[in-house]
Amino acid sequence: QVQLAESGGGLVQPGGSLRLSCAASGRTFSRDAMGWFRQAPGKERKFVAGISWKSGITYYADSVKGRFTISRENAKETVYLQLNSLKPEDTAVYYCAAGSNLPGPYDHWGQGTQVTVSS
Repeated sequence: QVQLAESGGGLVQPGGSLRLSCAASGRTFSRDAMGWFRQAPGKERKFVAGISWKSGITYYADSVKGRFTISRENAKETVYLQLNSLKPEDTAVYYCAAGSNLPGPYDHWGQGTQVTVSS
């Protein structure tokens, strides 16, 4: 099993930035893919970004390309999501996920962290 713990969410004004963190523990060696998803109220959970622990290859949803950056720190078993130029439509619960390989599927999930973009 892999345990995932997100942190870093909060309230931010439009145009602002946040950095989310996801600390992984447990059998992390069994999962090469790490990803971020988000779920807005009343909507389905959607893929945001993914990264390979081994290669560092990244994938992004079109809606966040150029604004969000996913990165990893292997020694700390932590994945980050830098959110820049935030928009109200980025408001959602953001989930960290782990999977065997990119681009998925993902089979371990964190509890989520709320990001609210509002003035």
